[in-house]
Amino acid sequence: MATIDPEMRDRVKALVRQVLESVPQDERTHSENADQVYPTHVLVRSMAASREREYDRDESSKSLITEDDLRGLETGARLRISEGVRFTALANDIVNDKQIILIKKEGRESKLKVSSAAIGADHGGFQLKEKLSAFLSDLGVRVRDFGTDSEDAVDYPDIAHAVASAVGSGHVDVGIIVDGAGIGSAIAANKVPGVRAAACYSEALASNSREHNGANVITLGSGQTSFEDAKTILTRFLSTEISEERHKRRVAKITDIDRQYRR
Repeated sequence: MATIDPEMRDRVKALVRQVLESVPQDERTHSENADQVYPTHVLVRSMAASREREYDRDESSKSLITEDDLRGLETGARLRISEGVRFTALANDIVNDKQIILIKKEGRESKLKVSSAAIGADHGGFQLKEKLSAFLSDLGVRVRDFGTDSEDAVDYPDIAHAVASAVGSGHVDVGIIVDGAGIGSAIAANKVPGVRAAACYSEALASNSREHNGANVITLGSGQTSFEDAKTILTRFLSTEISEERHKRRVAKITDIDRQYRR
């Protein structure tokens, strides 16, 4: 994100304050780095908290909160956010001016929702696939490796088909496919009945693909994702599941569309 000119930022802040409700002044902490500004009002909720709705808006699928994400929130509103989320400088000012309470979504690491996985990669994703296989085994996940077994050139649709077939037939809980970009394998995997594959480049996308779309296959791009990032993305994917009825209803409609073209 480009550095904001101090004078321009002050003018924007003054304009925002004109339209915000008048609230008591309090001590506020602002980072001088506009790329990493963190609000001071943060509340962490645990799974044991009340089942009553604890937030007014859920933005936990986003890794960056902007002023648009806060539009319409009243003074003292409760905003649900993800771990490690960042705020733009203007969004941070709004949070502090409106005394918005930030509720961090509990991390799901080490709370895996699956016990088995199929994994595969083409030659471009071979090295990352090998590391991820060992990582999954360390987590206690039963892994079925569908190759490839070297960096010799192979066709990614063949690998994607094999992994997706294991998922679609119910032999494993989820599938993981690695190629150069992750896109081609997702396209191929989605041709297999019962498979919902998503290419994910962040924890937020991995969480959203599971929680909102019921994805059962994740594809990763070895050219875009380091091993460390892949581990966190994959952990989030494996520790999230679809639960809300509105999301289940929409995923059911996806299944109905698929059936219409397989008759």
